[in-house]
Amino acid sequence: MSGISARRHRKRKLKAEINVVPYIDVMLVLLIIFMVTAPLLTLGVDVDLPKSNAKSIETKNDPVVVQVDEKGNYFLAVKAGSNEAVTRDMLRARISALVAENAKDKLQVYIAGDGRSNYQPIMDAMEILQSAGVEKVGLMSQPQKGAAR
Repeated sequence: MSGISARRHRKRKLKAEINVVPYIDVMLVLLIIFMVTAPLLTLGVDVDLPKSNAKSIETKNDPVVVQVDEKGNYFLAVKAGSNEAVTRDMLRARISALVAENAKDKLQVYIAGDGRSNYQPIMDAMEILQSAGVEKVGLMSQPQKGAAR
């Protein structure tokens, strides 16, 4: 009889392990659900950008202004009041020269894009400026009419 009770005692011995297989299955299902739904959450969001009454920036030197007109043509103003039509290659060469010339002082470059122009020429101008070595580019805007200063 002692042999039978020893066998029963071995069968009733409890395991001290946690079975994590069901938890892994649930985690993988949730991961798949989140991966499928995450890209869908950002589509179709309407954005109404706020109006700004930002103050103008004070600078030591005259900034370089790249203007993009309604048709996507580029104009470069190195000094205040001077405006010269340039091509993409001319713009890259002139800005590269200005960056090299003003190595100590950070060159301030702004893009003034026409509100009626496409977004692509303005992005192209930013890409040209980046490839020419400009670290920071500012976007110009006009203050709201009737805004308090």
